[in-house]
Amino acid sequence: MSETEAGTAKPPRGRGLLASRRARFGIMGFMAVIILIAIISWLYARYSHVYVQDSRLSATMVTISSRVPGWVTSFPVGEGQQVEEDALLIDIDSREARLQLAELDARLQSLAAEQASLRAQRELVDRRTASNFDMFQSRLAEARARFESAKSDFEQARNDFDRAEKLLEEKVISRQRWENDRNRLRKADQEFQRARANVDTAAAALEEARAERLELEVLEQRLMMMAAEKTRVEAQRDRQSLDVADRAIRSPLPGVIDETFIDVGEYVRPGQRLLMIHDPRKVWVIANVKETEIRHVKLGAHVDVTVDAYPGEKFDGKVSRIGNAATSQFALLPNPNPSGNFTKITQRIEVKVDVEQRDNMLRPGMMVELAIDIPGR
Repeated sequence: MSETEAGTAKPPRGRGLLASRRARFGIMGFMAVIILIAIISWLYARYSHVYVQDSRLSATMVTISSRVPGWVTSFPVGEGQQVEEDALLIDIDSREARLQLAELDARLQSLAAEQASLRAQRELVDRRTASNFDMFQSRLAEARARFESAKSDFEQARNDFDRAEKLLEEKVISRQRWENDRNRLRKADQEFQRARANVDTAAAALEEARAERLELEVLEQRLMMMAAEKTRVEAQRDRQSLDVADRAIRSPLPGVIDETFIDVGEYVRPGQRLLMIHDPRKVWVIANVKETEIRHVKLGAHVDVTVDAYPGEKFDGKVSRIGNAATSQFALLPNPNPSGNFTKITQRIEVKVDVEQRDNMLRPGMMVELAIDIPGR
């Protein structure tokens, strides 16, 4: 190759190098712009949100226990099974309890029959003694009226006889008239004594009728005692009915069976744990927010929830409660710091975030990250 040809070949190599440098600078500039945009986006996200990364999903875990002792005869549900509210979970042997309930029902029927018999007896005694009492009361009034009349006649006859004796001594009247006045006095005295006896007899009969009326009070007391006994047996019957109902343990809510602790044929005692259940429709997060950021958290603020189990998925949440004390105030072992040495540690405030469930994807215990919106930013 000649020198002329070599000289003419150099310029293209220089232009290629310049173009390569320009391309590299362009790529670097583009990457710098992307990085700058990412940094700005990250800074804005940090400015407009409060982030919490160490939280878990929670739900109301209900522990089902037994109120009565007995043998488990049926256990139709298993772990992971969804159940409706009031669905039968466990059946405990109820044969003896039902027999006791039937016995109390029979006792109530017997008491009702006894009450009906006593009421009929009271009605009969009331009618009989009422008529006798009225009759003897009338007889006593009549006897007293006759007694007063006989008493008046007796006093008149005695006065006439006393006057006749004086007149006989003075020989003003004949002895025949005196004898007539004496006979009339004796007759009036007999009538007076007979009338007094009739009053006593009528009064005694009235007292007897009044005593018969007291039988009504005795019957009334027996009815009251029987009513109290019936109330007591009804209370026993209600308690026994509750015992029978408690032997069919039902779900208090629509939910999912999380764990079971017994099996068919086992004997359970009152208060013993049988299974655990939760409602998957209601889940939330208890987030521990730094005290330096709690001022940005407001009730009702929107929350973006990301779950480790579902990368790329976002769930909606809302702040429903903000704690009134730092979590350190509820520690079992407080730190009184008697030495005087002090290391300042940022405290945490509990914040509850209600999360919208989606096809039962969210389950208690899952790890989540929260981005709480700061209002106005």
